[in-house]
Amino acid sequence: MNDSSSARPAAVLDVWCELQCPECHSALDDLRALRARYGDRLELRLRHFPLEKHKHAFAAAQAAEEATEQGQAWPYIEAVLGRVEELNRQGEPFLVEVARELGLDAEEFDTALIDGRHILIVDADQAEGKAIGVTGTPTYVIGGELLDGGKSQQGLRERIEEITDRLLT
Repeated sequence: MNDSSSARPAAVLDVWCELQCPECHSALDDLRALRARYGDRLELRLRHFPLEKHKHAFAAAQAAEEATEQGQAWPYIEAVLGRVEELNRQGEPFLVEVARELGLDAEEFDTALIDGRHILIVDADQAEGKAIGVTGTPTYVIGGELLDGGKSQQGLRERIEEITDRLLT
């Protein structure tokens, strides 16, 4: 009786993030816990907000889009965020290497980073983020509320759960 294929998730959490951000790495545990608690009733959407201070963040955002296209968005995002130091040191070759490790089409990642096919998506996310008041990462938007996790993660998961529970009832 599970007709979830056509049903839309009752709640959507936009996660404004960048893959070279240590705070986004520490937010992963919260995101995993939210996924475990709500399953497909809560849609987690990664939104790109690469910060200029991180020189590989823009390429990483494009790579995440390529992973999405290849059907491995979250495994790729988690793998890159879990190794921020390697991204800092190696840059784009590291992004392609992670794709290879996950069994994705690494050549396609390489090509996507060269031809810039995902730049428009990243630019659009960033523009939308700026327009709604995102200034740093991670920032969460759920139920019309903007929660800034860049300053502190403290209490944010509880707040997201409160809002999600309200949206799901």
